[in-house]
Amino acid sequence: MDRLSSPNPIHWVYESYYRMSQQHPLIVFLLLIVMGACLALLAVFFASGLVRLCSLSTYSSVLFCLALDHSVSQLLRLFSLLVWGCLVAMGYLFMFFGGIICPWDQVSFFLFIVFVVYTMLPFSMRDAVIASVLTSSSHTLVLSIWLSNTTGHMEALVWQILANIIIFICGNVAGAYHKHLMDLALKQTYHDTCNCIKSPIKLEFEKHQQERLLLSLLPAHIARVMKAEIIQRLKGPNFGQAENANNFHNLYVQRHTNVSILYADIVGFTRLASDCSPGELVYMLNELFGKFDQIAKDNDCMRIKILGDCYYCVSGLPDPLTDHAKDCVKMGLDMCEAIKKVRDATGVDISMRVGVHSGNVLCGVIGLQKWQYDVWSHDVTLANHMEAGGVPGRVHISSVTLEHLKGAYQVEPGNGQSRDSYLKEHGIVTHLVINPKVKNDVEKRSPPLPARLRTTLDGVKMRASVRMTQYLESWGAAKPFANLHHRDSMTNENGKINTHVSQPEHTCKKYSHRDYTLKSKLHSSLFTDTDCCILGLISCSVFLRINYELKMIIMLAAVVGYNIIILQTHASVLDDYSMALYKTQQTDRPGVLKDLKTMGSVSLFIFFVTLLVLARQNEYYCRLDFLWRNKFKRECEEIETMENLNRVLLENVLPAHVAEHFLGRNWKNEDLYHQSYDLVCVMFASIPDFKEFYTESDVNKEGLECLRLLNEIIADFDELLSKPKFSGVEKIKTIGSTYMAATGLNVTPGPEYAQDHDRQYMHIGTMVEFAFALVGKLDVINKHSFNDFKLRVGINHGPVIAGVIGAQKPQYDIWGNTVNVASRMESTGVLGKIQVTEETSRILQTLGYMCSCRGIINVKGKGDLKTFFVHTEMARMHGLPS
Repeated sequence: MDRLSSPNPIHWVYESYYRMSQQHPLIVFLLLIVMGACLALLAVFFASGLVRLCSLSTYSSVLFCLALDHSVSQLLRLFSLLVWGCLVAMGYLFMFFGGIICPWDQVSFFLFIVFVVYTMLPFSMRDAVIASVLTSSSHTLVLSIWLSNTTGHMEALVWQILANIIIFICGNVAGAYHKHLMDLALKQTYHDTCNCIKSPIKLEFEKHQQERLLLSLLPAHIARVMKAEIIQRLKGPNFGQAENANNFHNLYVQRHTNVSILYADIVGFTRLASDCSPGELVYMLNELFGKFDQIAKDNDCMRIKILGDCYYCVSGLPDPLTDHAKDCVKMGLDMCEAIKKVRDATGVDISMRVGVHSGNVLCGVIGLQKWQYDVWSHDVTLANHMEAGGVPGRVHISSVTLEHLKGAYQVEPGNGQSRDSYLKEHGIVTHLVINPKVKNDVEKRSPPLPARLRTTLDGVKMRASVRMTQYLESWGAAKPFANLHHRDSMTNENGKINTHVSQPEHTCKKYSHRDYTLKSKLHSSLFTDTDCCILGLISCSVFLRINYELKMIIMLAAVVGYNIIILQTHASVLDDYSMALYKTQQTDRPGVLKDLKTMGSVSLFIFFVTLLVLARQNEYYCRLDFLWRNKFKRECEEIETMENLNRVLLENVLPAHVAEHFLGRNWKNEDLYHQSYDLVCVMFASIPDFKEFYTESDVNKEGLECLRLLNEIIADFDELLSKPKFSGVEKIKTIGSTYMAATGLNVTPGPEYAQDHDRQYMHIGTMVEFAFALVGKLDVINKHSFNDFKLRVGINHGPVIAGVIGAQKPQYDIWGNTVNVASRMESTGVLGKIQVTEETSRILQTLGYMCSCRGIINVKGKGDLKTFFVHTEMARMHGLPS
């Protein structure tokens, strides 16, 4: 980019003059006087008094206007017309006051005016054509009328006028072509300049967007490491193979001590959800969990994950906190109060059951796809059981958490052992926190009911989901990805960045004006006479698309050759013609402006210099465009990398079709994403043996090496998703050592789809095939790790509701009875078996799979259900391990 600052000496001189005119006007004025005096001397030597006066006036006007550059920019069109008019006037002065008028008189000068109009004056193409046609036609008409009255050789006159017209046509074509090329170059330069000025803004926006997106998914300390790996993946040949030198997948897990874990479950929400439309369900969950996210933020807690209607977070991450137990308990109490407000306002029978335990955790991300920050440890498992053994509307804490509270809250016996077998088996002593806030204080801060809700409650009874939805509108939780903005808006956290590139436009216009003004200064110092030889020079300069040095050599050779012809080989012809025209009297000899040899050579030299300047400018613009395009290309590649990184991040937390919705949406539209499906197959695949395998000791780095093995298992499962046959399988999440996936979420059913039975249920078979593949992957891992893990798989199909909730950490999830039953199929299943419902078994049998009846089993919340096992012989039929 160094060449951009000093493209050629002429630009450097003019830039210096321009800066001086702005900073030192008195010095410039003195320079104008000196230059005017020098030009006056030249005019005295070469021209008559009248011409001298016109020349001096033109020079003074042009140079004075240059000193007032800002004034010229306001009257640029008028100034161009003035220069053109002065040139035409000088042409006629040369014609009528320099001696005898001939049919070819001043053709070269008017041809020069035509070329000047196209190449040096800042006219538009239309104005340039009009001015050039007027110049050519006026010369032809004036000369024809004048000579027709003074000469009797009409035939010779006609032929000479016709020759003049041909020369003018050639000059117009050459000038118009040059102007067209220059207009294209200027437009391209302007466009590239604007893009290059806009690119850093967009690049900064993309980086800012990527940072916010990454931090909305993962904590900063994990995000930095994973961002670097994603960039390496995008640049490397093996995008999906994130393996280190030890053939292990990278593990992004860290150990943290002295933290408190909170689990909270909305009691009664399952019944409420069955009464909801898809939009109501997603809206309710987003409002509720959005409120919980705000409570977590106020109490220095980090939300980890949302599991259906279960919410859990940790205090003391990523930075240690001394009051982590107090923060978690305070958050639990605030969540109970928030739900109480909802229950009191709407009459909907829901409550909050909260469990808190303090201890150590391993936290991070496992797997290759659908990253979700998670925590693992025995203390996390205990906190989960503290919630399961809790009491609705109360905060249930362990004795370890009670010690960390240091008397901050009063408690009463919790008796959690009587409600949860895990707590009883491990002899965990529990307590219930007494809320220090009185009821009146809580009611005083409760927001008033919306008017339409109060009216409805007093009158006709409405659905519970409608009452909830209308009440939660007053909470105004942020929408998913509300902290992100569409790239076209280019907004940042401080406000909106103006995408209208006023600065580039001003810069480009100013540059173009200075360039044209420089050309005006150049042309006003060229008083010349020429002939058809000049057309050869013009063709070399304009029509030859070659580099500057070669073009200069060609034009120099042409000038030397023409001058040899004019001054040497054919000089006698010109002398004889001049003598015949002006007789032999010395007093009738032509002046300098009418001398054919002198003005021919001078015209060729001046055109040579002028065309060299134009050729240098053309090359400069080409190089400038090349540099701008290169710079713009590099920045575009960097922007594209950032955009791809954003897409990878977004598609790593959302399904591809959902990510496209957020990438291409209008961000002014605040609607939540939700979609209902009539036929989705849901699978839960767990490794129950991993709970016994997981231990926390110094040998395995307090459980870190156990998680490394789990990471290998989940990563191998994720790699199966890249196979074409499993393209329809969508990973939803991992829950501890449980892998949740679904098929049918990327299908848009139509009438034809519904009528085609095999096609309609084909994705259920794909899910079974995926389960077989998981079994095969786990067998391979067992052989290499000398373990004997077995999968317990549950599959069910039916209608589900899908959506994205949460503004702080947006999460895609599916809800509905289908999901709940699939989870029960796994939890009540048998190791090494795939358990399905009776309805799913019928579909699988129609697809050619063999199923055997297990019998009637009791399913929590569903009663007695008849279930089936899918025969693993189908796995062998498909070339997979059984």
